[in-house]
Amino acid sequence: MLPPTVREFAQQFGGAYFSTEGALWRTLKLLLTQPGELTRLYLVGRRKHYVLPLRLYLTISLLALLLMRATVQMDLWGLDRPEVVAAEQGTLPKMVLQIRDLRFGVDGSAMVCVKLPETVCQLLRARAAPDARTLLHKLRLANDRVLANLSAIPFLLLPLFALCLRMVNRHAGMGYAAHLVFALHLHAFWFLVLTVMQIVNWAPVTWAGGAVMGLYTLRAGRLIYSGVWWQRVLRAALLSALYVTLLFFTVVLVWLLALVA
Repeated sequence: MLPPTVREFAQQFGGAYFSTEGALWRTLKLLLTQPGELTRLYLVGRRKHYVLPLRLYLTISLLALLLMRATVQMDLWGLDRPEVVAAEQGTLPKMVLQIRDLRFGVDGSAMVCVKLPETVCQLLRARAAPDARTLLHKLRLANDRVLANLSAIPFLLLPLFALCLRMVNRHAGMGYAAHLVFALHLHAFWFLVLTVMQIVNWAPVTWAGGAVMGLYTLRAGRLIYSGVWWQRVLRAALLSALYVTLLFFTVVLVWLLALVA
């Protein structure tokens, strides 16, 4: 018997995985309509009829990122604008990223590096910015590298997010793995909503999507972690602050690594 071709293999896999009676659709229905229930069922051992958390997250995140990259023009810092591209051969623009007192970028013919550790500034000057024009070129290359590996950022953050969940929900007495399962399901839902927000790209949908994500997270947390409502709100606020901080430093670190590569 001849081995199956790639097309036949894909048809067999897709037929089993994406069939209308398959576990994926059953899992998505539960994920979308009953916040936290998928995690609860997994933790009590009812796993046979649903897609496993890691596989669900990888499937949704991969499809979402592919769809967003195909339909949305992503330019993190405006580095693909025609005037910026032309500046590599012409007049250098002023492009300085400023977050409070921290500043980094190009100002005329000079590199701006303020409030970053001096060792970081020295490394950037040595590896990425012998002159401002080279820095601008390196910034555009780094932009492409970060976008090409964008899917790695949330995957790197997931274990840290689960650790934050454990920190703010110590009263639940749950092991780290249980928090990781909840984090995977939560991120899978967030990816679905963010995909809709990016594709539609309309302010009312963006606001509605943010509200849906917040309410969904609170309802899912109520089922998994219990507690009175004001305690859940406080824990959600602390979790959001921790996660935003982690996201900021992770993106900055990824950018710096891409810049000096």
